[in-house]
Amino acid sequence: MASTETEEPTARSGEEPSAAGTDAAGTEATTDATDATDATDATDATDATDATDATDATNDAGDLAGLEAGLDALESRVVARQPWLRAAAAKALPPLLAIVIVLGLWQLAYHVELKPHYLLPSPLDVFDSLRQKWLEGTLLSFVWTSVSRGALGFVTSVAIGTVLGLIVARVKAVRAAIGPILSGLQSLPSVAWVPAAIIWFGLSDATIYAVVLLGAVPSIANGLVAGVDQISPLYLRAGRTIGATGLTGVRHVLLPAALPGYIAGLKQGWAFSWRSLMAAELIVNAPDLGTGLGQLLEQGRELQDMSWVLAAILLILIVGIGIELLIFAPIERRVLRSRGLLVKS
Repeated sequence: MASTETEEPTARSGEEPSAAGTDAAGTEATTDATDATDATDATDATDATDATDATDATNDAGDLAGLEAGLDALESRVVARQPWLRAAAAKALPPLLAIVIVLGLWQLAYHVELKPHYLLPSPLDVFDSLRQKWLEGTLLSFVWTSVSRGALGFVTSVAIGTVLGLIVARVKAVRAAIGPILSGLQSLPSVAWVPAAIIWFGLSDATIYAVVLLGAVPSIANGLVAGVDQISPLYLRAGRTIGATGLTGVRHVLLPAALPGYIAGLKQGWAFSWRSLMAAELIVNAPDLGTGLGQLLEQGRELQDMSWVLAAILLILIVGIGIELLIFAPIERRVLRSRGLLVKS
C-alpha cells in the first residue's frame, strides 16, 4: 500500500511538466504569429506609404509640367501662317498706299502751280523723261554703272572695315587711339572728301572709290565694335575653354555673337557708300569715266531740265530702297529669327 501511494504522486508530478511545456509552446507560437502579423502590417504600411509617395510625386510632376506648359503658352505667340498671296498683299499695300498719297500731293502741287511748271513738273512729265531714256537704251547703263561702282566700293569697305573694327574692339590701346577718330569720320559728310580726292587722284575712278571707302569704312567698323561690345563675357570664356582662340575664336565665336550689330553696321555702311558714291559722281565728271546716276543728275542740272533731275533722283531712290529690301532686310530677318527675336509669320 505504501508503495502504491508513493508512485501516484510521482506520476502526477510527471504530468505537470508536460502541461507547462505545452503552455510555453503555445505562448511561443502565439508570439511568433503576432510578430508575423506585425511584420506583415509593417510591410503593408510601408508599401502603402511608398505607393502614396509615388502617387504624390506623379501628381507633382504632372502639375509642374502643366505649369511649364502654361508659362510657355503665355510667353509664346501663336502666329497662324497666311497664304503667300495674302501675306504679300499685306506687306505691299502700305507702301503702295504711301506712294499713291505722295503722287497725289505732288499732282495737287503741280495743279495749283505751287511752283512754275518748268520748276515743278508733274509726275507724268517725270515718267515721260524716264520713258525716253529707256527708249534710247541708256537708262540701264546709267543704273549699272552706279550699282557696279557701289558694289565694288562696298565689298572693299566691308573687308577693310571688318578688320579695322575687330582690331579696335579687341585692342584697348587702339580703341583709345582711333576710336574717337572713327566716330568723327562717320559724322563727316562724304562730299567733304571729294575736293581732297580730286587733288590726290585727279578725275578718275580712284577718286570715286576713295570717297566711297572714306564714307563707308567708319560706319562698318563702328557697327562691328558696337556688336562686339554687346557680347556676353560668358560666350568668350566658353570659347577660350574649348580652345577657340585667335582667328578660330573670331570666326566661330566673336563674329557669330556680334552678328546683329555687325549687320546693322553693314546696312549703315551701304547707305553711306551709296551716298558717297552719288556725291562723288555728281562732282567728278569726265567723258572717260562713264555716266552713272550722279552724272545723269548733274547733266539735268546743266540743261535746266527739272524732269530729268527728278527722274535721276527717283532712280537713285529706287536703287537704294531695292538693295535694302532685296539684300539686307532678308539677312537681318534671318539673323533675328535664328536668335528667337522675330516670330516667323
